[in-house]
Amino acid sequence: MKWVLLAGAILAEVTGTVSLRLSEGFSKVVPTVVVVVGYVTAFVLLSLVLKQGMPIGIAYGIWAAVGVALVALAGAVLFGDGLTGVQIGGLVLVAGGVMALEMGGAH
Repeated sequence: MKWVLLAGAILAEVTGTVSLRLSEGFSKVVPTVVVVVGYVTAFVLLSLVLKQGMPIGIAYGIWAAVGVALVALAGAVLFGDGLTGVQIGGLVLVAGGVMALEMGGAH
């Protein structure tokens, strides 16, 4: 269940972040509401993940890394932000770092 909650937290944070761009400096009401709801939902779900016993370093590492990757991809797809080879390499390194963090915590 904690993995489902973590996935929900990630999706809520990504939705909030993409909506932040769409809000145009909080000048558009609907995207602004989505930002607030997205971030509140993300933090509530993340707190439930922690309450279920997932170590904070693992939970936050996965949440942040997957969120960064998804926001970068969403920016490229939705807004034409583009991704260079160096940026893609950076995302791969971030993913590798999170996997190392997870594997290093295995008993």
